[in-house]
Amino acid sequence: MDLSQYEPASLPDLLPLYYRRLFPFYQYYRWLNYGGVVKNYFSHREFSFTLKDDIYVRYQSFNTMNELEKEMQKINPYKIDIGAVYSHKPSMHNSVKSGTFQAQEKELVFDIDMTDYDDVRRCCSSADICNKCWTLMTIAIRILDRALRDDFGFQHCLWVYSGRRGVHCWVCDESARKLSQAERSAVAEYLTIVKGGEETIKKVHLVDPIHPFIKKSIKVVERYFAQYALDGQDILENKQCWDKVLALVPEALRENLLNDFQKAKSSTDRWEKLRKSLTGLEYKKGSNSAKEIMLQYCYPRLDINVSKGVNHLLKSPFSVHPKTGRISVPIDLKKLDSFDPFAVPTISLICSELDNVSTKEEDQGSPNEGEPEIKRRTRDYKRTSLAPYVKIFEQFLDELDKSRKGEMLLKSDLKKEF
Repeated sequence: MDLSQYEPASLPDLLPLYYRRLFPFYQYYRWLNYGGVVKNYFSHREFSFTLKDDIYVRYQSFNTMNELEKEMQKINPYKIDIGAVYSHKPSMHNSVKSGTFQAQEKELVFDIDMTDYDDVRRCCSSADICNKCWTLMTIAIRILDRALRDDFGFQHCLWVYSGRRGVHCWVCDESARKLSQAERSAVAEYLTIVKGGEETIKKVHLVDPIHPFIKKSIKVVERYFAQYALDGQDILENKQCWDKVLALVPEALRENLLNDFQKAKSSTDRWEKLRKSLTGLEYKKGSNSAKEIMLQYCYPRLDINVSKGVNHLLKSPFSVHPKTGRISVPIDLKKLDSFDPFAVPTISLICSELDNVSTKEEDQGSPNEGEPEIKRRTRDYKRTSLAPYVKIFEQFLDELDKSRKGEMLLKSDLKKEF
């Protein structure tokens, strides 16, 4: 039997080993403690654990990394969610005066789920994904990361694969963590272009002049549109498909396009005819229709409520997805186009890799007996496929540290001046 093949039934056996020897507690604490600059920042943070049979344990909080580590090794959660930093320790929420227990800070977060694109993907539906539709997540990261950095000035955006069918973003700048609910809503609304539920046929409406943010987003979509929509999804393959697209163009053009489509041989040909027809000067009013179609098919679809609420929980990096067994790992934006969700290690793979290393060492006689636990655990994850993802996380944390030191130096210089 191949131990590296994940079976959901094996999760209770694998989690103890994962939390004991592979979970990157040191880096995890380093992240959520934010340099210890603010007293009680870590100890006032809410953690939520999901146990076997969907038992939720909310309002957990820990004074130290060791406390968190011991509890996770004791209960071996199937899933870890991270919440806000509260006015009091979340574990005490029942004993503080009513109304005084308030969510005060949290990273600005985004949750993009492939199920929200079911009306524009033909390859998969519901929780299923493949490399063809994964392009949508690549587009989403490109558009949102650029906007968060350039339009809002945030520097520390941690992008994480959810472990199954989507991506999460944690914006960790101090200014982002301090945003009010109204400010978070404003950012989320700014980034939302596709609007309307299942019943809404046309979900994108552009007005002239097109906003610079939307122009830049269109540029990103244009880069991937042929690959995703025309080749991957073949959105103009047959009448059933092209009727959906024609419903998005001005009515006066539909009949001519229908004739053109019947003569054309591929989605690419049909798209070219549609584009030419829509950009023709004789129909100025519909000149943005091609852009609207591209955005409707490819633009990021946000779960806006996740971003708006300060106290909203979001799945933690390095949590395990119980259905796929995949680890929720940080994504390296420098290699975004080559990121493959199916290449992300499963808990069974990394546990079997560790097992193989341990067996080899036992056979050879381990030279590292008596080594401190934290040092050995650092070695442990480095011997598995988890190592490159922890490295991406560490690089992100180094950047956070660097900018925090820079800010503190700036503040001390300003104090000297006065």
